[in-house]
Amino acid sequence: MEALKLSELNMTLPFFDINTGIPSPAPDEIAEIDLSRTLHPNPGASFIIRVKGDSMSAANIPDGCLAVVDRALKPSTGDIIAGVLDGEFTIKRLVKAGRHWVLHPENPFYKPFVIAEDTEFQVWGVVTAVIVDIRK
Repeated sequence: MEALKLSELNMTLPFFDINTGIPSPAPDEIAEIDLSRTLHPNPGASFIIRVKGDSMSAANIPDGCLAVVDRALKPSTGDIIAGVLDGEFTIKRLVKAGRHWVLHPENPFYKPFVIAEDTEFQVWGVVTAVIVDIRK
């Protein structure tokens, strides 16, 4: 797993609100957005991972993208989480089904995984954002 420390990210960029449907004149004001604050709301508890595989492609988390993970958030049903399952790193949607938690891939070619009592599983954090290079 490749990780980037968000605390080391110090990038402010020009920011525009635009409407993609109707052409409009250039904005009168140029704002700035601090990506470190946008991607790193809980300093010391967030990190970025590079996603490998296509099991979450229908959730707009494609192979090769960067996922922002926040360890300070308590995961709940429906959240996309990063964790370790039987020694393997994974990103899946966490769903409560009856008495069990289930890891749901967002790709119909993969099957959900029910977390049994004897399963070695640990949540590392909640995925809060995805950075995708759309040129690929």
